[in-house]
Amino acid sequence: MATKKPFTRHDVLFSSGDSSCAAWLYLPTGVTSPPVVILGHGLGATRDMRLDAFAERFARAGIAAFAFTYRHFGDSGGRPRQLLSIRKQLADWDAAISWVKARGGLDSTRISVWGSSFGGGHAITVASRHPELRAAVAQCPFTDGLASALALGPAASVKASPVVARDLVAKVGRRAPVMIPLAGPPGSLALMNAA
Repeated sequence: MATKKPFTRHDVLFSSGDSSCAAWLYLPTGVTSPPVVILGHGLGATRDMRLDAFAERFARAGIAAFAFTYRHFGDSGGRPRQLLSIRKQLADWDAAISWVKARGGLDSTRISVWGSSFGGGHAITVASRHPELRAAVAQCPFTDGLASALALGPAASVKASPVVARDLVAKVGRRAPVMIPLAGPPGSLALMNAA
């Protein structure tokens, strides 16, 4: 006799801004109108970088889970690719909440957000803007860019300053963004370069 799976996973595409975000919806088996937790990842990551492990744990506990990838990354839409826009990522969270509220079969009065790293900072911001949410979980949140820059030291900040300035000029001139590597060896110009 086959064992019944504790949850089902559905591929979802929802609109956000001028594009769309790819997501997985995990529905716990045998639970009518379950509460929902929306999961967002960290800087430069995508939902398939182990958000599924957390979503599966929630689903096994009887909680629906909605794990998504921000626009401009992974299998979500958006041009240019690999663009980090805090404003757009926060709009993606808002769009995910709206999608969950509009979908039948879920308890739209019991929605929570869960973010990891940079997404943890987003979860805090999103929760402050959505008082209807029941909970917000921020796993090792990135919450203060200035404090993080100071922790890197003045040499790293000085090294990144010309790139930041060129990116701001490009934005004002409506040109392509100036890119910087997400990760690199210690001392290199990258967003994460610790040993």
